[in-house]
Amino acid sequence: MTTATETSIRLPADTNQALGIAQYAIDFLSDDQATRGEPSAAVLERTGLFHTDAVLCGLSALALGTNAPNVLRNEAATYTSERGATVFGSSQRVHPEKAIVANSAAVREWDSNGTNFGYNPALGHTAGEFGHNDFYPVCIAAAQVTGASGEKALRAMVCLDEIRGRLAEVFSLKTYKVDHVVHGAIASAAVYGAMLGATAEQIESAIGMVVAHSIPFRAIRAGKQLSDSKGSSAAISTEAAVLAVRRSMAGFVGPKDIFRNPEAIFRIFEGPGQMFKAVKATDANTAPGDASPFELILSRAGDDFAVMGMHFKLGLYEHQSAGALQAVLDLLTANPALLDDASGGAIAKIKILAYEPAFGIIGDPAKKDPRTRQSADHSMAYIVATLIRKALETKSVGWTELMLEPHDYSADAIFHPITRELMAKIDFAHGGPDYDAKYPDGIPTSLVITGNAGTEHDSGLVMYPGGHARNTTADLHGILDHKFRLLGGLAFEDPTPIIDRFNNLSDKSAADIASLHDFDLTIRGDFE
Repeated sequence: MTTATETSIRLPADTNQALGIAQYAIDFLSDDQATRGEPSAAVLERTGLFHTDAVLCGLSALALGTNAPNVLRNEAATYTSERGATVFGSSQRVHPEKAIVANSAAVREWDSNGTNFGYNPALGHTAGEFGHNDFYPVCIAAAQVTGASGEKALRAMVCLDEIRGRLAEVFSLKTYKVDHVVHGAIASAAVYGAMLGATAEQIESAIGMVVAHSIPFRAIRAGKQLSDSKGSSAAISTEAAVLAVRRSMAGFVGPKDIFRNPEAIFRIFEGPGQMFKAVKATDANTAPGDASPFELILSRAGDDFAVMGMHFKLGLYEHQSAGALQAVLDLLTANPALLDDASGGAIAKIKILAYEPAFGIIGDPAKKDPRTRQSADHSMAYIVATLIRKALETKSVGWTELMLEPHDYSADAIFHPITRELMAKIDFAHGGPDYDAKYPDGIPTSLVITGNAGTEHDSGLVMYPGGHARNTTADLHGILDHKFRLLGGLAFEDPTPIIDRFNNLSDKSAADIASLHDFDLTIRGDFE
């Protein structure tokens, strides 16, 4: 049975975890002091930063005319609803799932918002699934539909991140070529349903529908040149989750107890949890096969929430490259002579070692010659070469000075001759078991730059680069402020009012949330 403490609840493998997640979300978002979620001030502050980060990513992507976010935003405008939610830069109410799919696609488009690595060694939950802060539009839409305040919307964001973050710690979807957004879709169904007043059984039904009907595979992330589906995967899955909630609340009954369902993805791939495989049916009331592959522990109060282990991206890059970027910054700071030749002639070669899955994902030989933004931002060679090119041009080093931004992935940038020359000097190799063992605790990467005289400059092992939850040296707030202003400046002449609009969400009234997206947003369309 479900057990609880003052700060957490435990959902054992032999219980109905879908129903348990549903009840957890309902309790967390209630006004009952005995059960409601009470995350600490630090948790709320960090979640608020991730939300502002996501919004600025989304607004800049829309303003520069990126394809999928604008297609979905335009689509949403055709589904008006007086009791709906709003898309970025509009006061027009539309069907909530349409607002959510549009806004979620926008915040994810640059691949520059927050990241989790599914790693919780204190509990032995180290499945290491990726995930991103793509799902906050669910909470804002639900708040707009129900007339909730910013305080409740922010608490909903903590709850959503907690569910998807803890699922990422116990089940690795990528191992089975399933896209990581499934965890977020499950969490979205739970939180949206709880905010709308669904019963636990209705939310369980919606979660069942998500898992039974809407499983995306990583096919969307494979190939030489990636499509809109990659950036919009979270959005499309979440749209399905919200529709599932609406159908459940209207009376449609989806599959129950989906985590223990032997034909659903969890049991298909891993079977029942190890402790139950050894139990004989005559030894207990629970049959050997009647269990999910994992137990789940969800925080209710205090500091120990999944969001505290999530990482910020300090610019636009695939999160697996963060260790290499930190290594480059460290080496160039210590060896400024490497920047003496503006064409990169002082650099003879660059050797990068990293772990799996970084090597497999962004070291794919197919991505050594990227020709679109979606492929360039998943190419280790391109990301590192572009950072060095910017250092050569500016003769400066640092996260803010060299922050990678959208125009670093434009057609001109992708085919810049110096970038291409630097890419040709890069050898990216798998670091082997020693590196693999250190992930996902950190982002284990080392980098050696050989100068034109044959001198090697070794970064040593980088584990916790800037933006990582366990980094203690970077000026996170200062760098994020620069990022917010950089991205905001791509959408607005003066980004300060927009940044202020989304900061301090917990102080916003219901009326503030209702009009949160009511501002002028010009779609310039000068990027794609």
